[in-house]
Amino acid sequence: MANHTVGMEFYLTPFSEAHELQLAYGFLFLLIYLVAPVGNLLIIVLVTVDQCLHTPMYFFLKNLSLLDACLVSVTVPNFIVSSLCHRSTISFPGCVSQVLLVIQFAGTELFVLTAMSYDRYVAICHPLHYDVIMNRGLCVRMVAVSWFLGGIFGVLYSAGTFSLSLCGSRKLPQFFCDVPSLLKISCSKSHVTIDVTVVIGVTFGLSCVLSIGFSYVYIFKTVTRMPSSQGRSRAFSTCTPHLIVVTTFIVTGVTAYLKPVPESPHPVDFLVSVLYSVMPPSLNPVIYSLRNKDVKVSLWKILWKLCHKYYWGNKKTSL
Repeated sequence: MANHTVGMEFYLTPFSEAHELQLAYGFLFLLIYLVAPVGNLLIIVLVTVDQCLHTPMYFFLKNLSLLDACLVSVTVPNFIVSSLCHRSTISFPGCVSQVLLVIQFAGTELFVLTAMSYDRYVAICHPLHYDVIMNRGLCVRMVAVSWFLGGIFGVLYSAGTFSLSLCGSRKLPQFFCDVPSLLKISCSKSHVTIDVTVVIGVTFGLSCVLSIGFSYVYIFKTVTRMPSSQGRSRAFSTCTPHLIVVTTFIVTGVTAYLKPVPESPHPVDFLVSVLYSVMPPSLNPVIYSLRNKDVKVSLWKILWKLCHKYYWGNKKTSL
């Protein structure tokens, strides 16, 4: 692309042209944004502080929460500012950053979810060898590879997308910069770079999905053979949150990226985008905190310590 594109701006499509509705959407997303990062940061703090949660499963959960907090922070704050200020524009560097970071964090999250499924497979199917197989070195390497591959895909997608010629209207049929919307306003006849990147991304994505699927096939086979109903219930309880998160993430992501990009977005199109970009990061802390006994115990333990410290601190001050 020519150098003059660095100074250009893209026009984002607001949910509504009415200023009152824009303000309402802005405050609604502000509320969602306050809840999502706080919930994910709470899980990060709990896993870091509580020694009982220093296990491979919670190590992966901490990285998943970090990714969710980052992912929701890429798109939502700009939308909030645009809605409250009635300014639906984004700079060229801002658009590049959104594409790069959304792909990087989403790709990394898929790899981390795959690592979490392998962790559950080893824990349930090979419990006697769990500590040996899922040692700290392997967990760190799996997370490091996840971040590395996510970064590679982010760079490839953003470089491939912005190497295309953009002409005519610079209005994106989306409330944030994403690859399908940018391809929609591109006048390049050939998309070889982005097509190759998409093929590589789809191949790795399918590999992750198949790996998760095979892991749970073996998990369910092992669980159904357990003689104790209590053991089966415990195994399912540790797998259910992960399955819900994986299903939500994959279904919303595939729907958002495979559906045709309309010339003029309808409310349903915005709803799909919101489900993809906002719902998984917002729901993940709720899913893991409400269904996970260890997380709830850790939270109450820390709250009790804080209350106890506050009470005795005030009592000493009064004396």
